[in-house]
Amino acid sequence: MSKIIIENGLVIDGTGKEPLKDSIVVIDGQQIIYVGKREGYAKSGDEAVVDAQGGSILPGFIDTHVHMMMEYSPIADRLATPFSFMYYQAANYLKTTLHAGITSVRDALGTDLGVKKAVEDGLIEGPRLQLSINALTITGGHGDGYTVSGNEFDLLPSGYPGMPGGKCDGVEEVRKKTREMLRAGAEVIKVHATGGVLSATDHPEFTQFSLEELKVIVEEARFRKGVKVMAHAQGAEGIKNAIRAGVHSIEHGIFLDDEAIELMIKNDTYLVPTLLAPLAVLETAEEAGMPEASVQQSREVIEQHNASIAKAHQAGVKIAMGTDAGVMKHGTNLRELGLMKNIGMRPMDTIVASTKTAAACLGWQDKLGTLEEGKLADIIVVQGNPLEDIHSLANNDTVQVVIKNGKVEKNTLTKEPLPTIS
Repeated sequence: MSKIIIENGLVIDGTGKEPLKDSIVVIDGQQIIYVGKREGYAKSGDEAVVDAQGGSILPGFIDTHVHMMMEYSPIADRLATPFSFMYYQAANYLKTTLHAGITSVRDALGTDLGVKKAVEDGLIEGPRLQLSINALTITGGHGDGYTVSGNEFDLLPSGYPGMPGGKCDGVEEVRKKTREMLRAGAEVIKVHATGGVLSATDHPEFTQFSLEELKVIVEEARFRKGVKVMAHAQGAEGIKNAIRAGVHSIEHGIFLDDEAIELMIKNDTYLVPTLLAPLAVLETAEEAGMPEASVQQSREVIEQHNASIAKAHQAGVKIAMGTDAGVMKHGTNLRELGLMKNIGMRPMDTIVASTKTAAACLGWQDKLGTLEEGKLADIIVVQGNPLEDIHSLANNDTVQVVIKNGKVEKNTLTKEPLPTIS
């Protein structure tokens, strides 16, 4: 058999259009070749059929902000863990993420080129990866592992082959460090434009890097066939500096003000809310050994964070789904859609943010993000209608079938294995 027909499900194609009833999706090899009414496709008789059993058929979801090499854990545990063990953990995180219905991710620091190759070559299961390698940060800023004891302890190790350290100060150091990330395989450049909730020696509203430094980062990235820059940016001034410098996406956006929102719209800047991140800090503080300062900062910002994202959405800022997974457990990503609904986004808006808009944020809109002819066959089948209960997606059991590149990666719909097209 060379084709798969997915039928008997509500087709939510990711474009934001009304769902399609009595419709099918047809896959041939790695591509979608038909989406539409059942009677519009002439069966040849040699297709395999997947019965969605009255559920919904959607594009694979895309998380634009993850950390696949980590899940936050107590410092004592990390000190007692051998270096190479993190790769075996990551293999499990990647599989868990894929089985949650996330078929593509943008890794926001910590994952090297070897992990991407292992997924692409089929050594391990996982979503499609876009890598930043490591994040650029200033001395004493978010991402600097210096602690008040005077010792340095980074959240993730760096300085080993394939993972340059990210600390840099001044225009020339910043230029060189950006080039090092690109040399190591970065497909997007990550910069910390402000402090952060998990920082030991700064605050989310602290501004990092000068406008000149940020402009150099954006310039160097663009020299490499239009590589984009994503900015961890929580405080208003740092957010505005990043936008003025030409950054492609603002991550977190906790303290957005009116001027920042206007700049985002004017410059066509994406916003990746990660609403789940500060909530997860509060929920997992004891288990994960979160520093008390980080817990307190999360309490302080969570209400402002929700208000900022709600205001940006109402103003028309482009929102792409991202979670900061790694701060919380991998595989819990789709809780983010429920949180986006809670701040005023319609369920369909949250799905578009997690598919079409997320694909565009990654520059992959020509091949991913919607169920359309010619797109790659990244497709999931879920129980029920998520437009009626978007919170249902937070339960991974709701996601019954995951197909990536035409390959069935998860199937709990039937006892018989579903066909795999090579």
